[in-house]
Amino acid sequence: MYSIIVRILFILTPEAAHTFTMQFMRIILYFPGIKPLLKYIYKNEKPVKFLGLTFKNKAGLAAGFDKNAKYLETLEAFGFGFVEIGTVTPKPQSGNEKPRLFRLLSDKALINRMGFNNEGVDAIYHRLKNRNTSIIIGGNIGKNKSTPNEEAANDYALCFQKLYDVCDYFVINVSSPNTPGLRALQDKEELKKIISRLMVIRGEFINEGKTQKPILLKIAPDLTNEQLDEVVEVADDTFLDGLIATNTTISRDQLTTELENIAKIGAGGLSGAPLTKKSTEVLRYLRTKTKIPIMATGGVMNAADAKEKLAAGAQLVQVYTGFIYSGPSLIKEIALQE
Repeated sequence: MYSIIVRILFILTPEAAHTFTMQFMRIILYFPGIKPLLKYIYKNEKPVKFLGLTFKNKAGLAAGFDKNAKYLETLEAFGFGFVEIGTVTPKPQSGNEKPRLFRLLSDKALINRMGFNNEGVDAIYHRLKNRNTSIIIGGNIGKNKSTPNEEAANDYALCFQKLYDVCDYFVINVSSPNTPGLRALQDKEELKKIISRLMVIRGEFINEGKTQKPILLKIAPDLTNEQLDEVVEVADDTFLDGLIATNTTISRDQLTTELENIAKIGAGGLSGAPLTKKSTEVLRYLRTKTKIPIMATGGVMNAADAKEKLAAGAQLVQVYTGFIYSGPSLIKEIALQE
């Protein structure tokens, strides 16, 4: 059934298909009996503890799908154990010019250069404050394109402060390839500056009696082993709570899509099946270097991919492109993994 739906949706452009599908699902949830029916079909509660939080299951939705926290009830009905919203920036921004999202059907992949398009932290705060769902929410935060790197810590701090009361954990995104210069913030000293700033703010909140919220760092799959070693060192030095491995890749290796078509698409982060092996290798390397808790994402297209990432040392698994190509059944398959 889902394969038929996908063929129809893929007639539309990727962004149009995404918006249409999620708006349609949000609307039909208002019809009596639909929401309980979906929850019954996709129910897969298998609680798992991670960083002091209890997740309904280990299958989560990666950042980028529900950037503005508009579809949380729908996603919860499909059985997700948690949803990561964002990337959120202090000021609203429209992102890069369209077209900016592309399907590579033969590779079961996507290329995106969205550019942190979102409604801004204030709008997202109010939406989360008034949400009608108990699902665990991660806040993926970044900097505005117009903010110079030397002032980036201010943007991360502002988003962290404003979303602290409405998110359950936070993710520092310095690894997207679609904001010019952003990946330079993965350098050791820049990372320390951002993480340390958030740790100070969190300490102040804790002193005020607020709950301690975990802080994680999302890293790129394109880092060398030496750079990964530096990430581990920074994580240890700053008492970071966890890592997410990995974001999208700028590599175009081993694609079956014609090179001419790849060239026409141009820059952007590649996700989906071609990223699976590379992302898992990064995860496996990190696990040999540190015991820090890790969420895995990147090329999770089926239950076997999730199982491999869990075996490589992850405690939770996030999907994005796999959800688009495989549909909601993938969530249950991941959630039931040991």
